[in-house]
Amino acid sequence: MALLAFGLVAALAASSLAWASEEQPTLAELETEVICPTCHTTLDQSSAPIAERMRQFIRSRIAAGDTKSEIKRKLVAQFGDQVLASPPKRGFNLLVWVLPPAGVVLGGLLLALLARRWSRGQGRDPEPEEPIDPELERRVEEALDQLEA
Repeated sequence: MALLAFGLVAALAASSLAWASEEQPTLAELETEVICPTCHTTLDQSSAPIAERMRQFIRSRIAAGDTKSEIKRKLVAQFGDQVLASPPKRGFNLLVWVLPPAGVVLGGLLLALLARRWSRGQGRDPEPEEPIDPELERRVEEALDQLEA
């Protein structure tokens, strides 16, 4: 019960931080979420002139009281979706968000299936072998006796 309460408190704290980040964004966090159209790196890693103009635009929008979503929406309107470091969760880009977790789940199921099949095969007795030809067995015994002598 205490674990459930702790999880609930942690979830509420995380959501309030996310809401605060949305309402009062900082340049530092937006720099990691926006890509420079010239060098195709995040703004925090870019020194291109357009990156500096984008930083100035972000600073002015933060000062004007825009939310993080509003600032991103304005940048997307000007530069397109490729300006976002994370693709939007809609349309064809939704595959980027769905396929990796689906692959992990399918891989885990496949591993579980293979492990189950492998473990079931371990407890079985081996198939009975065909009896050895008595004449062949006698010759092998004679050959071994000659080697020992």
